[in-house]
Amino acid sequence: MSSTYKINYLVTGIDDTPALRAYVDTKIAMLEKYLTHYAGETKEMLFDVEVGKTTDHHRKGMVYRAEINFTAGSVHLRSESVQDALFPAIDEAKDEMDHELRKTKTKSIDTARRGARKLKDNLRN
Repeated sequence: MSSTYKINYLVTGIDDTPALRAYVDTKIAMLEKYLTHYAGETKEMLFDVEVGKTTDHHRKGMVYRAEINFTAGSVHLRSESVQDALFPAIDEAKDEMDHELRKTKTKSIDTARRGARKLKDNLRN
């Protein structure tokens, strides 16, 4: 089963360049290995990616922000990162989304196994 997804971009406070979009595309593509689990939920899987500066006033410190929202049917996951550089913020948000996708996937698998185990025990007794 092939997993297809759509990426919506929102770039605020900085220039939207093809290099930035390509970088985000490669990071989101790394998450594709988890999407086959969510493909059964719905046909449409959506990543909303927002990157940019938090403010134009500050020149130093944590001014770059990356946010990734994932939606597949009834599953809604979110990750956010604020860093002093744009690409590390994207990397950290991707890592957090990776963690959220893995956590949700294993949680649903464990719940199904627990139910099957309980059913098996009931059938034995």
